[in-house]
Amino acid sequence: MYRLRLTPWERYGKAASASIAALLDREEAERSRPLGRALDLGCGRGQFTPDLACRGWEAVGVDYVPAAIEAAKSRDTKGATYLVGDVTDLRSADLGAFDFFLDIGCFQGFGADQRSAVGRGVSALAKPNATLLMLAFGHSRMRSRVGRVSQAEVEEAFPEWEMLTVEPAETAGLGWPMNKTNPHWYRLRPRT
Repeated sequence: MYRLRLTPWERYGKAASASIAALLDREEAERSRPLGRALDLGCGRGQFTPDLACRGWEAVGVDYVPAAIEAAKSRDTKGATYLVGDVTDLRSADLGAFDFFLDIGCFQGFGADQRSAVGRGVSALAKPNATLLMLAFGHSRMRSRVGRVSQAEVEEAFPEWEMLTVEPAETAGLGWPMNKTNPHWYRLRPRT
């Protein structure tokens, strides 16, 4: 996708920066300081990892594409660490435990087996009160090259987690065809 310059998740981040900030504000309002460790799944070129670090998270970004990680590292954001890694095989990366997981457009691009692998990996790294905030484009009449996922598919990949909220995501400023992708924010927590 990078070679083709197709990075709709980056366009979404720019168009919906205020709504993303509000979701992160809400996430942090439920926590005490220090916030803890956050893992940005499929961080790409580091669009959101620096924001997590600036907010007080010990932020780690992981992505499979070495060139994207190099671009993220070049941002030189204090408190942010970047690693080349496979989000479908998080256990092998020896990352430690996390309090918060952020996924903006990564999970939706996988098939069922890979989504289940992501779910197992996140579950293995999650602290007991961790949360996962995920943006995923939904099923629509538009065929998508960036993937799509339903609430049922998210729940299937995270059977040990409870769904806390499902909210339609902001589409203003995305333009066609992205504004027709029916995006949703999913917020989950491990079952106790």
